[in-house]
Amino acid sequence: MGRLSSLTGAVKGVENDPMPSDYCPSRHRTVRRLTRVVNVGDVAVGGANPIRLQSMTTSDTEDVAATVAQAIRLAEAGCEIIRITAPNKAAASALKDIHRQFRAAGFNQPLVADIHFLPFAAMEAVEHVEKVRVNPGNYADKKKFAVLEYTDAAYAEELERLHEAFTPLVLRAKALGRSLRIGTNHGSLSDRIMNRFGDSPNGMVESALEFIRIAESHGFKDMILSMKSSNPKVMVEAYRLAAARMSELGMDYPLHLGVTEAGEGEDARIKSALGIGSLLADGLGDTIRVSLTEDPWHEIPVCREIVSRAEGFAALGAASAVTLPADPVDPFSFARRETELIELSSKCLAGSGEVPRVIVRSVAGLADWQGAAKEILDAHAAQREVRAEGLLVRLDDPAHAAGLCSLRKALGQAVPALFVETSLSPADFPFDGSGSRLVVVKAFSAGDAASVKAWGEAVTKHDAILAADLDGPMLAALAKDLAAIPAGRLILTSSQPQEGLHATGTIREIVRCAAVAQLEAPLWIRATVANAVRLDPGFQSRLIEASIFAGGLLVDGLRGFPFLRDADLDGQVAHARLRHPARRAHAPDQDRVCRLSELRPHPLRHPVDDPEDQGTHRPPQVRHHRRHGLAS
Repeated sequence: MGRLSSLTGAVKGVENDPMPSDYCPSRHRTVRRLTRVVNVGDVAVGGANPIRLQSMTTSDTEDVAATVAQAIRLAEAGCEIIRITAPNKAAASALKDIHRQFRAAGFNQPLVADIHFLPFAAMEAVEHVEKVRVNPGNYADKKKFAVLEYTDAAYAEELERLHEAFTPLVLRAKALGRSLRIGTNHGSLSDRIMNRFGDSPNGMVESALEFIRIAESHGFKDMILSMKSSNPKVMVEAYRLAAARMSELGMDYPLHLGVTEAGEGEDARIKSALGIGSLLADGLGDTIRVSLTEDPWHEIPVCREIVSRAEGFAALGAASAVTLPADPVDPFSFARRETELIELSSKCLAGSGEVPRVIVRSVAGLADWQGAAKEILDAHAAQREVRAEGLLVRLDDPAHAAGLCSLRKALGQAVPALFVETSLSPADFPFDGSGSRLVVVKAFSAGDAASVKAWGEAVTKHDAILAADLDGPMLAALAKDLAAIPAGRLILTSSQPQEGLHATGTIREIVRCAAVAQLEAPLWIRATVANAVRLDPGFQSRLIEASIFAGGLLVDGLRGFPFLRDADLDGQVAHARLRHPARRAHAPDQDRVCRLSELRPHPLRHPVDDPEDQGTHRPPQVRHHRRHGLAS
């Protein structure tokens, strides 16, 4: 009765406790969350160990030769932990020969059994592999899609049954020196969790905590947690909440990061970098997997790209001692930052309620304004689904003023806005002309109050817009003058990080300072050479860099104008697929049929369905109403 009382008491406490406020040491610079070390075979996960790279075989597990061949190819690609699905007793038994043959081939990477639905398959698998992953939503709970309200007594009875079902695996893993992953999936929460906590990140976290409490009651702590969803927004919120709840409860388990069924090509890389990368930037995550519907060994280079950025973030964070007040965003509940509307044209607005607008940099520049016009108009003609709403050029030489006027006229309404970086004064800037709307991009310092005032008056007089390039302390110093600029005339941006902060942290500090100053100007998120963690000309590298930078901001509801690295126009328009994914890029030897972008979910749109990890076998899924568990 004592065990039952402690379990139900924990559940009641979760319902009544206030939402935790802290999930990471800093949201402005990367300070890695300290965890216990969990050994997966000979691979140590967590603590000060490197972020480990994982993948999963896609062959039929009962085809031992094919599965061993895939495991070998993954190991040769640099995969450090290899997961294999075990959907039934026969597949779990096959793990014995797979493990033996893999070791005989000279490889020592640990193997992990992926279990859904069948505790007896888990009991077989734990005999043969170094780790077993269980899904709390379907390990012992069956989805009956029943519309029920559980009383505390009924809930306690369900937990007792769960304790009895999970305990044998815990005890056997403890005896054999195996580790476990408690891997929650957003799309497979149990009826009990759904009806008490809803289809929510909170439900995902509590589902895992139930299993952790059972394992801890037997003195077992060799566990790793995961909180996966096919929606990066849900996934990020769930991991943040898991870290915060564990901190509250004195738990320090490592986290395995991943976005389920991310897909293929650019969309999959964007979704994975958005979710995984933004968490790593916050210091969360000890192992990762990028789930592509491509051959599994193509996941490893993408993992490396993401982890290399995390290592860069960590190096910057270690070299900085900056501490800042918390920004105003609730990291556990998505809400868009309310901003003023900016009219780039009569048919193109930016700000609250609008989709993010995409700005690209011109290669040709104003010295060759005809070339600048041709490059973007040709790009629009070649990729009709992909349109940039703004073109960025630079104007420092007054001799190029005529080129600016000609470019505006040539673009007309094909490109709503022309963003012009300049070192000129308001008196020397060529506001005259017609065509694309002018957005003057001007860098300010803390002592530029008079300049801010002059530019504010100039853009108001000439029906233009000012994009103020600054950081948090500069904004705080210039708050009074920025606030004097009329609504709809101001955009906030930063082209380089504040000292001691990463690029995402710089924007978060700008948002905090703007909130203090009661400024509601929209943001222009710029991934530039100056704020890049790693300079790499490869397209995939740039795509991942920009996705990580934007990811933590977009999931926090900070949106406006995404702008990808200062590079050639073709690269920038391709990067605009953050909003308009139209063409997919695959690994070199992949030949796949592409679906139209209109038929695919946006990386941040709530999915109609939330499938399990690829390679698992499952019954048909029915979506439930977030609160009441009603099928929809």
